[in-house]
Amino acid sequence: MIGPVVHGPPVMSRVLLIGQAPGPREGSFGRPFAWTAGKTLFRWFEAATGAGEDEFRDKIYMAAVARCFPGKASGGGDRRPDPAEIGRCRTFLEREVAILAPRLVIPVGGLAIEQVLGHAGPLAEVVGRKHRARYHGVDVDVICLPHPSGASTWHKTEPGATLLREAMRLIAAHPEIRRSFAQGRPASRARGRPASTSRRD
Repeated sequence: MIGPVVHGPPVMSRVLLIGQAPGPREGSFGRPFAWTAGKTLFRWFEAATGAGEDEFRDKIYMAAVARCFPGKASGGGDRRPDPAEIGRCRTFLEREVAILAPRLVIPVGGLAIEQVLGHAGPLAEVVGRKHRARYHGVDVDVICLPHPSGASTWHKTEPGATLLREAMRLIAAHPEIRRSFAQGRPASRARGRPASTSRRD
């Protein structure tokens, strides 16, 4: 893998967002989701919660399954970290979970979802629902998101687009998200209702 180690700031949050690994540019910025996929991810959260990127980074703990850029795959795109690399980085997440005791975990992308829920099947089976899991010894709610990569069309086509909207609605309505972003927010934007997605009951 290619350094440096990339991680978010030490935010004492009960919400833990977990990505796959830094991309090729995150190392130079020194923070996760600092390039194109991050812009998409933060647009999702701003539409759902009203919180922009800076506020999100200030309030939510951001981590990853692997902490260094894995390099490029032979067929193009970023290489998926292998089991040995995942194992060597696992102690980071174990200790972060022990310190934070999160109540909501948001795995982003297939690898993070697999590590949190043990689910390696289609995204449609897990995105758009709230799950309950025990993660590194802590009982947590889990709401999965697809990876916001521009190379992926899953979140732009059906059923992915609808499931993404539902996942963001569930995230915005979660008590820990509402608690994180309620301070200084108008009441209508602090209730967890997405700003630009339709609500489904």
